[in-house]
Parts: sequence; structure tokens; C-alpha cells
Amino acid sequence: MIIIPAIDIRQGNSVRLKQGKINAETIYSVDPVFIARLWRAKGARRIHVVDLDGALSGTNINREIIRNICTSVDIPVEVGGGIRDMDKIREVFDLGAELVVLGTVAVYNPEIVRKAICKYGAEKIIVAVDAKDGKVAIDGWKDVTPIDVLELVSRLKEMGVQKILYTDILRDGMFTGPDFAGLEKLSKSGMKIIASGGVKTIADLVKLKQKEKSGIVAAIVGSALYTDEFKLEDAIKTLEILESK
Repeated sequence: MIIIPAIDIRQGNSVRLKQGKINAETIYSVDPVFIARLWRAKGARRIHVVDLDGALSGTNINREIIRNICTSVDIPVEVGGGIRDMDKIREVFDLGAELVVLGTVAVYNPEIVRKAICKYGAEKIIVAVDAKDGKVAIDGWKDVTPIDVLELVSRLKEMGVQKILYTDILRDGMFTGPDFAGLEKLSKSGMKIIASGGVKTIADLVKLKQKEKSGIVAAIVGSALYTDEFKLEDAIKTLEILESK
């Protein structure tokens, strides 16, 4: 299992939100490219970038920042946020992203997901499954659908999706620990799971790593790194020690 630092971009800044709420935004840097280089220097093997402007409004105003992040680090960058058609998928890959994260489109227009997998391969496409009280949230988490999380995951598997990014919205940025119960349910899907939301301690990451056999291949960490709850390099070292045992 790898640790993936998150960089959320809004209006050119590196920010963190609580539960995805804009009115609970904290700006941590005016230079997201510097943040990407920082995480790389601390040992990150992949970086997770979200264009919040794209996710919330469909307007991708952070293209050049994303391009600069991708060209400034020598590790894969996965990018999501407002990517809802084939043109935008192509554009994000052209910016240098190694993987593209789709979300809302998987609910509104699942045919786009099928086309993306057909064109780029299932290894390059991640689908975000964002949950609130067990239901799927879309449009930058503004709307909660009546669709059950497990129902959506079942549909995704039929489409050929192999990787999902699971976030419990109510835990995101709240330091309450990952949604282990929700992850346990998802483990039965046979998907590769990227866990996101709620990580506060290295112990949380250790517990996630212990569930690798359940399909958890990575954990995205955001707020805990920005508020210095723990050091990225310490977390990586801890997991490497566990790996060697």
C-alpha cells in the first residue's frame, strides 16, 4: 500500500476543505507546484491532484498549474475534478497526468467511463466513489443521490473499472479516522481500492495497510500532512518496515 499526498487546487491555491465545504476552506500555499515538489522530496511515490474549480463548477481554470505539477515531479500524478467528457480526459492526459480520476460522469453518463477504459486502459482510469451516509454524492459533493455506494460499485465493475477511490465525505478533513466499516463492505467487490478521508495518524495508515488483502492498494492523505499531524517520511518509513517483516 502506498501513501498518496493530496493537492487540492482552488483559484490557483493549494487548499484543504472540511467535508468538501467551500466555507470551510484553508489556504496552505499559493504555490501548488512547490507543494508537489515538497511531497516528492519527502518520498511520495504518487501525487493526487484535485481541481476543485472543475469539480464545483465544471470550469477548469487550473490547467497550467496541473501541467507544471506533472512536469516538475518524476512520479505519477493522478488528476480529478470536473472531468466529464472525453475531450477533458484527453486534455488531462495531455497535461502530463499518469492517471485520470472520474466521478460525477460515472453516474450521469457511464458510457464515458466505458469509452475511457477502452481508449486508455483500465489501469489509467480511477473512478471516485464519494459517499455520504452510504449514498453516492456528485457535482463536487454538492448533491447526494439515492444511489447506494455498493450499487454504484457493482455497476462500475460491469463497465470494466478496476480501481475506485472511496471517500467518506463526512470524514474528509475531520481527523476522525478512515471509514473502515465502509471499506470492509467494498472489499467484497474485488476492486483495487484507494482509501481517502479521515486519516489522522500513522496508526490509521498501519491499519489500512493491514487490510491490503481486502483490496486496499493506497491511501490518500491531505489535511493530516498539511497540519503536521505526522510527517510523510515517517509514515512511509513505518509502512516500509512493516513490508519488510
